[in-house]
Order: sequence, then structure tokens, then C-alpha cells
Amino acid sequence: MKLRVVCKKLYDYVRYDLKEIAFPSSLPDPPHVKKRRKLTWHERYLVLKEASRLYAASWVRDIGPELRPNDYKKDEETEDEVHEGKKTAKVKEPSTLEDLVVAARGGMETLRPALQRVYMTRASAYRDALKNFIEGYQEGVQQVMEKKGDAKPQKDDDVPKKEN
Repeated sequence: MKLRVVCKKLYDYVRYDLKEIAFPSSLPDPPHVKKRRKLTWHERYLVLKEASRLYAASWVRDIGPELRPNDYKKDEETEDEVHEGKKTAKVKEPSTLEDLVVAARGGMETLRPALQRVYMTRASAYRDALKNFIEGYQEGVQQVMEKKGDAKPQKDDDVPKKEN
């Protein structure tokens, strides 16, 4: 009799509980959520195609005006200035990413100084930003204290004094 009970409990555990542990079911949607219709196979294909196109485009450095239109407006403005005869000497410096790629090709000996340079640049930028914030905060505190200092004597002059 006990063996039958143990087997039944083990069977129920494997059938219901273990399945829920391995593949938990999600909570039901709240009542106010409207369910969307299921996509057809063709619609799923189109979604997958567009998603994969955008994903592949994200790995390319220049992904085109349809994904970053604001960047291309700036480039067109600079090109217009050059074509109009304005001479702007613009020396293109290699970006940090390009520096790291070149350093990575050189091996660990060249990559370490490049990474240190990146981290030191970032640390100095954070330090400068924190210093500017502290200076601005101190100026704000001084302005508030000056306003309070100016406001107190005016209040004392306006209030009539009681004589005993």
C-alpha cells in the first residue's frame, strides 16, 4: 500500500511539479490588457527579415540616413560649406575605437597602454565634471545665503518693535 502511494506521488511530481519547475508558465495577463491577434507566417517572416536587417546594420559603422537622420543632416551642412568655397581645415583624428582596433592587432603589449589611456581620459572627464558640479553647487549655496542675509535685515526694519 505504501509503495503505491509513493509511486503515485512520484508520478504526480514528475507530471505536474517538475514540468512547472523546468518550464514555468507565465502569469495570466491583467483583465484590462487586450490580446493581439497572432501573426501569420508571412508577417512573422517580414518581422524577422526587418529585425535581422536592422541588427546587421547596427554592426556597420555608417548605417545610413534612415536609421540616423540627424547625423546625416550635420554632414550635409558641412559638405555644403565646403562646396560654397569656405575653406575649413578639418583634420580628421582617429577615433578611440580605431585606436583600440589598431592596438588590438598589435597584441596585448600595445593594447594595455591604449586601454589605460582610454580609462585615464574617462577618469579625468569624470573628475572635471565633478569639480565643475561642486563649484556650481558652492556658488548656488553662496547666492542663497546672500539672499537670506539680505532678506533678514529688511524684515527686521519692517516689523515694528514693541516697547515695554
